[in-house]
Amino acid sequence: MLKQGLQQKLLQKLSPQQIQLMKLLQVPVFELEQRIKEELQNNPALEEGKEENEEESEEETQGETDTEENITEREDDFNIDEYIQDDEIPDYKTAQRTSGPDEERREAPVVSGNSFQEQLLDQLQLCDFDDRQEHLARQLIGSIDDDGYLRRDLKAMTDDLAFSQNIQTSEEELQEILAEIQTFDPPGIGARTLQECLLIQLLRKDDNSDTLVLAEKILTRYMNEFTGKQYEKIMRFMEISEAQLKAAIHEILKLNPRPGGSTYEGQKSLQHIIPDFIIANNSGKLELSLNSKNAPELRLSRDYKEMLDHYIKEKKNKSNRTSREAVSFVRQKIEAAKWFIDAMKTRQNTLFSTMKTIMDYQYEYFLDGDQKKLRPMVLRDIALLTGLDISTVSRVSNSKYVQTPFGTFLLKSFFSEALQTESGEEVSSKEVKQILSDSVAAEDKRNPVTDDALAKILKEKGYPIARRTVAKYREMLGIPVARLRKEL
Repeated sequence: MLKQGLQQKLLQKLSPQQIQLMKLLQVPVFELEQRIKEELQNNPALEEGKEENEEESEEETQGETDTEENITEREDDFNIDEYIQDDEIPDYKTAQRTSGPDEERREAPVVSGNSFQEQLLDQLQLCDFDDRQEHLARQLIGSIDDDGYLRRDLKAMTDDLAFSQNIQTSEEELQEILAEIQTFDPPGIGARTLQECLLIQLLRKDDNSDTLVLAEKILTRYMNEFTGKQYEKIMRFMEISEAQLKAAIHEILKLNPRPGGSTYEGQKSLQHIIPDFIIANNSGKLELSLNSKNAPELRLSRDYKEMLDHYIKEKKNKSNRTSREAVSFVRQKIEAAKWFIDAMKTRQNTLFSTMKTIMDYQYEYFLDGDQKKLRPMVLRDIALLTGLDISTVSRVSNSKYVQTPFGTFLLKSFFSEALQTESGEEVSSKEVKQILSDSVAAEDKRNPVTDDALAKILKEKGYPIARRTVAKYREMLGIPVARLRKEL
């Protein structure tokens, strides 16, 4: 049975302006510049520059009266039809070439390069393949990943070619073509495993020295022992000395485990870090400032304000649809520009107050950058001090960088959990990680320190931490286990 009824609910919904403000707060400075450019392009009522002084505006307009002649003159200067009409002449029709053939060109050159797949296809043209083999070779090259490996099984590729392209082939035929591709540059390309990749590079070397022969035998017969750094076992099985093994490992370590990755990394553009905040140490006193790009000067267009006044007066004299649409259009643009200017000011104030609180909280650390002076700090601590929501503090700290006298750091890197020492004092987990890192750096690489030994070292320094916690911190620092840190 269907029923109708009234029901009241209290709901909390974010307005579009609030959502946009949160997005503005989250973007770092290098994205903010693009966001401002988009707003300037989309809203002609918004301009760059300082807000005009009202007194100066009055002086400029002193002596002028709103006579019919003045109103007509302003209407000619700022006609709303220019902004809302759809029959504007495209720019390309009015563009003129003003530069001569001998004029110096100052455009910045664009760096471009071929991917390693394109390089492989270029080398493919030099092979003596028929049309069928060339087609299969292109399929193999297209299946090579960014690291330069062919990770797809040849049997699966034969099935795909049969079903999708109606090409009957065999693993043996694909293997022959793949062997030819593996002779291309860079060496090691098209390998299916790390072992095959390293062996291809060794065989490409025109050197039959005992060291290279020994390195080839190690990769062929004792790959698992080599990756596990079980050097004693390799020396015992191969009946070689430590010096011979060390020389062979030195040759292996010179090989490239990611033949495609070197080309791929070279093509990626470098992203320069632009700090959002700058902390300066002025004779022992810290001074905080926002990056100037974080505080752009924006203002309302004076033309649009005068345009709105003119159309409001015109609307009083004669009310028609065109006048109402004009007023609505101009008012909408002005309100949007006002909101964006206020949002930018709110963003600046929030960023500054949050970073100022973090700087005061970690004042001793920011004086000289000593990790041991970094206090335990979580988002809740800063949220309580600033009166902001935890999510707001998180948005500020997640993608913002701060420039200090001792380096530029991601803001969220200063947040860490608290650990308690034997004396009951709370310290930052970063301090413990620094001790771990220093202990590993100072260890004997022939006999690396285990996690149990690291836990004992920390306990002796007054940090009673379990071995599993040591292992967690070691992994967070990107330090491998003791067995994989062993060197000859």
